[in-house]
Amino acid sequence: MAEQEQETDQKEQTLMDHLVELRDRLLHMVLAILIMFVALFAFSEDIFTIVAQPLLSLMPKGTSMIATGVTSPFLVPFKLVLLLSVLLTIPYLLHQIWSFIAPGLYLHEKRMAMPLLVSRLPLTHI
Repeated sequence: MAEQEQETDQKEQTLMDHLVELRDRLLHMVLAILIMFVALFAFSEDIFTIVAQPLLSLMPKGTSMIATGVTSPFLVPFKLVLLLSVLLTIPYLLHQIWSFIAPGLYLHEKRMAMPLLVSRLPLTHI
């Protein structure tokens, strides 16, 4: 009985309400990635050096990596920091996605989804 009351208490949203909520959540996700990107961009060369270290250790003595494109020295660290920003904000991104989807699910569907979500968390860090 209480479950039915909770479901009927939630006001049904129009298509425009859903689109506005989706826009807001997508904006929050992009802002989170942008904030992380700005914070990490100052360390882009250090991050690139850390990531390139295994390759550099396998190269013959006296050799170094070269850029094969004009924009490569800038774009490679840029892309690396952008990818790292997305990876570090994944918990927040997943929370935003779940917060958008969850109100549309029935209680039994939410209960079924929770064990799946929790069991996938350790696998995302491999």
